Amino acid sequence: MASTAQTRVMLVDDHEIMRDGLREVLERSGDFEVVGQAGDGDAAVRVALNLKPDVIIMDVMMPLKNGIEACREIMEVLPETRVLILTASSEEDAVIEAVAAGATGYLQKYSGKGQLLCTVRDVAHGDYRIPADAIKDVFAEIRDTSGQAGTPGAGRLTARELEILTLFSQGLTYADIANVRGNKWVTIRNAIYGIQNKLGIETKQELVVWAVRNGLLDDYSMGN
Repeated sequence: MASTAQTRVMLVDDHEIMRDGLREVLERSGDFEVVGQAGDGDAAVRVALNLKPDVIIMDVMMPLKNGIEACREIMEVLPETRVLILTASSEEDAVIEAVAAGATGYLQKYSGKGQLLCTVRDVAHGDYRIPADAIKDVFAEIRDTSGQAGTPGAGRLTARELEILTLFSQGLTYADIANVRGNKWVTIRNAIYGIQNKLGIETKQELVVWAVRNGLLDDYSMGN
């Protein structure tokens, strides 16, 4: 992530009017600088690799290469870049595909300006943001492809780390978890990084998959 005050954002959408609208909302907030744009998936990959933005807001349906494919290619080279998938689709399969491709967040286009800004801020800080009503199906898909849940790997983490990871994998932000535990958000962020290092996991997406495969969210996914 960049150390500058503003988060560097790249916009990817095949409709120029959509990109212009997003740019206006983001830059008016004062928190973001739009450093680049692309109108198709191929261009998205090229521009992203050149600019190395902090966050990419990516449409799904685009010419030449869709947003899921572009996201996957970008994440292979720029794992620290956060990708927020922005789409008109409400299909939960699209959420699962976005998560599998390495996206950190997923937001529908009809969301309000406030929700957009909040989600981009969360994603920029490393939070994992997907719709709560899709989490259960994402978990089920992960289990189907992994073949098992509740493996003994959870024994490598302390009770504190397990609690923090469970809350994080449920979609809570660093600040949310800090409020629950009575910590500072930076303490939670550092704890997540520590868990990643202990488990040898590079991305937040893989961390959530690990939590699901090790049964940390069984009660949560069954009860929602």
